Amino acid sequence: MGVGTAGAKRLRLLAHHDLAGNGDGMQVMREGDALYVGHTGTSRMGTSILDVSDPRRPRLVDQWPAPDNTHTHKVQVAGGLLLVNHERFPYRPTGPLGPHSAGLAVYDLTDPFAPEQIAFWESGGKGVHRIVWEGGRYAHMSAVPDGFRDRIWVVVDLADPAHPVEAGRWWWPGQWEAGGEQPDWPKGMRYAAHHALLSGDVAYLGFDDANLVVLDVSDIAAPKMIGRCRWGGGATHTCLPLPARNLLVVTDEQQHDGPHAPERRIHLVDVADPSEPRYRGALPRPDGPYDDRPMRFGPHCLHENRQGSYRSERLVFATYFNAGVRVYDLEDADDPREIAHWVSETPPGQDAPQANDLFVDADGLVWVTDRTHGGLFVLEPEPELAALMEEARA
Repeated sequence: MGVGTAGAKRLRLLAHHDLAGNGDGMQVMREGDALYVGHTGTSRMGTSILDVSDPRRPRLVDQWPAPDNTHTHKVQVAGGLLLVNHERFPYRPTGPLGPHSAGLAVYDLTDPFAPEQIAFWESGGKGVHRIVWEGGRYAHMSAVPDGFRDRIWVVVDLADPAHPVEAGRWWWPGQWEAGGEQPDWPKGMRYAAHHALLSGDVAYLGFDDANLVVLDVSDIAAPKMIGRCRWGGGATHTCLPLPARNLLVVTDEQQHDGPHAPERRIHLVDVADPSEPRYRGALPRPDGPYDDRPMRFGPHCLHENRQGSYRSERLVFATYFNAGVRVYDLEDADDPREIAHWVSETPPGQDAPQANDLFVDADGLVWVTDRTHGGLFVLEPEPELAALMEEARA
């Protein structure tokens, strides 16, 4: 039996898939009739491929497990290639772990339903966390290579996809433990790269408790920090540029369960001058008793306006863990409004929904994963929202 809807406004459930009982969904991405899903890691599944030529009836075509002591929870698809991360799992082991795989797997998609691995870039260390790649020469990612305390920002050159090579890296001074660097940030804080989204030669990088770091990447081999912005929250995750608006939409990821977790929000930052980003304020919190519920309540991911997907500089789609999917209208950046939402029923075997990642395709369908057991959901905008999405399309 599928998992249904607990509450919704202007979004309706079109389909649900339990991913063959491996419902720990993470990043999701559609390319044509193929849908690729990375798994958080608890099921030990790595990647799922579905045929979504009929979005009302997604069909599982293939799944392959993650390597031992590893998860492969992120997927990026463009230019006939699939990129998949390899990272040590679990993040904080309670005992000794055996060998793990660390790096970036590159697959050829001549047959999109039967990827063929053509390369593996070894990162060393704990491995690659999140990748940003929309085709072209360079893939941008966060990784913990050998000798580093935590995640840094790395660029891999895919000019020859069968032979990827590192092209550049940037880290906060103090991260290079093997080089004798010592942390210069306050004790108890974490300075770690998550991922950067680019606008021209500027990369907007979420850096955990350091919040926003702005990099000049005009020389990809020698990125340099040109600006930063702090607002006091932690676990900064996604920094989505809206170039025509001179705005960033930024999520601080909720990483704690329950009502006593620190508050995490979605923020707006003015980047008219990228060297001097200016904090503008937070988007509205979801209404409802979500912060009293079990498991995580707070933001995680944004739809990232990728080429070939639905793109808007006015409407923002976010996952909010137990508060589901939230859609915001930024027509007036001084008065952002939530205009739509969707929350699943609690999937069997967990205490609350955990909407994890999402992708809005060019047709306006919203593909959402649950991070624990819930699997994959397909949402359709109701007519009022569909009309606004068309009006706000970039």
